[in-house]
Amino acid sequence: MRTLLIAGILLLASPFGAIGAEQSATELVEQTASKMIGALENRRADIERKPQLINELVDRILAPHFDFEQMTRLAVGRPWRDASPAQQEALTENFRNLLVRTYAKSIMKYSGQDIVYESARAGTRSGTVVVPTEVRESGSSAIPIDYNMLERGDGWKVYDVVIDGVSMISNYRSQFRSTIASSGIDGLIEQLRAKTARGA
Repeated sequence: MRTLLIAGILLLASPFGAIGAEQSATELVEQTASKMIGALENRRADIERKPQLINELVDRILAPHFDFEQMTRLAVGRPWRDASPAQQEALTENFRNLLVRTYAKSIMKYSGQDIVYESARAGTRSGTVVVPTEVRESGSSAIPIDYNMLERGDGWKVYDVVIDGVSMISNYRSQFRSTIASSGIDGLIEQLRAKTARGA
């Protein structure tokens, strides 16, 4: 639960501002962090009265700057190629909905933790970078979180988050593999839909 909270905090700091694509991925992360954390704090009272507002905030501001199709393709793995276009679309939509609601819940737990940003380094593939960050909370050891990002025509997009050495995509892949083996692609779609419906 602690790692989910920390991931949510840093997802809030991901690149969703109207900042020029020529800026580095690290600058995008750092400059939008203060803006969005400020927005969360300003609306916290409203959100506490109407919790669904945080879902709307994440869905409207944060989600458009993640490559959910790429994230879903990587999480599903090889079975993605065997899925029909309709199944691929349903997988992406439902995985997106699950992630939005999961992180919206964790973002609400932000309480002033320090976030340290480091310069981006080249990723393992052309057109990708890794933005190293670290969350520091009083009384706890620092947690390193790396953002794997790729450059699209409209700027940098997050396609994986690595928390203390553990890839979010790899973690989901192991879960998805088990579901696909027992229930197929349609079974995974239904599982994602059900998890979202009950609030992840």
